[in-house]
Amino acid sequence: MPHAARDPQILKDRNLENEDIFELIKNPPEIGAVRIFEQPELWDTSIGPIQAITTQGIATVYLPSGPLSMDGAQWHLLKHTLTNDDLNSLGFSLQNELTRQLRLDTDKQHRSFSWKLLRTLKSVFHATQYQGDTALTTPPFFQNARREAERIWGEETASPQPMVINWPGLTDMEKTELTHTLSTTDNWILLTHPLGAKNKSQPPLKESPRIARAEGKCSRHKGWWREGKDELVTHSSGSLDQYKRPNLRSHSHSLTGSPGRG
Repeated sequence: MPHAARDPQILKDRNLENEDIFELIKNPPEIGAVRIFEQPELWDTSIGPIQAITTQGIATVYLPSGPLSMDGAQWHLLKHTLTNDDLNSLGFSLQNELTRQLRLDTDKQHRSFSWKLLRTLKSVFHATQYQGDTALTTPPFFQNARREAERIWGEETASPQPMVINWPGLTDMEKTELTHTLSTTDNWILLTHPLGAKNKSQPPLKESPRIARAEGKCSRHKGWWREGKDELVTHSSGSLDQYKRPNLRSHSHSLTGSPGRG
């Protein structure tokens, strides 16, 4: 007899009154039980007129343009942030975000930065707002997400908030409109594509007099938002040389910022 068979911690075979997996998760039995399923279960994560299913962490949302796959956690977030109290607007909003995201995925200068790096930048000015990405890729730990005047989620505020900006993710018009805010505030950080291998590289606008740079693998692969995979979990997101003027090298990510109050 195997020694494991004498282990008092082994769960005994048990019959349950209800074998429905979804009911078991919602209302766990008081006794321990193990159930093994050969095929993954499908969860109905639809909301309002939008049909969706989630399996193995990936949500498939059915839009007029066809099925859209995304990380299940991101779909859960968007269900509660893109509706604007109107479930009928969710499909339209998702379609707009998808169109914009597909365009950004073809832009060689656009980067989708690691959340570890964005959390570090968020802490510099205790930023509450993020700008420059779509709802499909914007990190959930920012209270407000916008693209200049366009709200993605969060509350409308009269005064500018401390912010982190993914500059290449904005259109030329959005950049022009945002520049006025940047010129009158000093609590923001702007992320750009790598500025180049020489010290001659300059920030994208004069309102950002200081340059920092992040070393290491700091951006995700194109299309990561469809797969629910984060390849960066096996990489360090690099170190941030805060507000100095180091030599810029290739494969770096340039961060420009306001002078700050310190």
